[in-house]
Amino acid sequence: MFNPEILISILHAIRTKNPLIHNITNQVVTQFTANILLSLGASPAMINAEEEVVEFVQKTNALVVNIGTLSLPQSRAMNLASHTAYQHHIPWVLDPVGISISSFRQETTFKLLRSHPAAIRGNASEIINLYHYHENASFMTRGHGVDNIDSSKKALEIAKKLALRYKTVISISGKTDYITNGIETVSVQNSHFLLTKITGSGCAATAITAACLAVEKNTLYACAAAMSFIGIAADLAMRYSKAPGSLQIALLDELYLLNAEKIIKNVKINYIN
Repeated sequence: MFNPEILISILHAIRTKNPLIHNITNQVVTQFTANILLSLGASPAMINAEEEVVEFVQKTNALVVNIGTLSLPQSRAMNLASHTAYQHHIPWVLDPVGISISSFRQETTFKLLRSHPAAIRGNASEIINLYHYHENASFMTRGHGVDNIDSSKKALEIAKKLALRYKTVISISGKTDYITNGIETVSVQNSHFLLTKITGSGCAATAITAACLAVEKNTLYACAAAMSFIGIAADLAMRYSKAPGSLQIALLDELYLLNAEKIIKNVKINYIN
């Protein structure tokens, strides 16, 4: 049964092992993502060149693939890195940012899925579009750029189907976060709506997911822990933040200060069979 003690164990493991997380990610949020990982206790690396990703990913503990600012060279690097990670049993997480924007993103995403991500993390609209494109490659996707226009609950049943189809864990962010492997589901009700006003808060959740995957073999628990950590930190940060600018700084501070006492006191999780 998923419980706060598991969260505490995962957080302790991250801070003890200082896992190296390889990020091929959204260029808009590279610095913020690196600082998020450092605050939590992991070690970030932002390696993008296709000439070195195969060699480097083998030295890491987990990989992030985030298509937020996708380009053709980055797409090639992502495919090389994810394939290498899969071959070497290194967990990796896919963030299909803005998959509704273009056929290039959709095609890139489905090439990446051939390398079997341990987890897929996105907002509800991204997960819904991923499912519909999987069912019908000619599907005319909907969405508003990278913004979320759907509720996480609406995406849950679709996420379960995707999880079973790809033998992965789907992590949906929203007012309530849902994490599912298709059979078991965990909900997390921490977090704050103002996070949506910070560029890269979703990307940060993906990076934290990779850090948790690096130290926890149960993928469902690792993904749920990641959403709990960023959610608790956001809840605590909002006690003295008034707007997105101060929240961004406070979020880093609260992740750094996160401890067992704060987890037990503030986490809002529910395990669903």
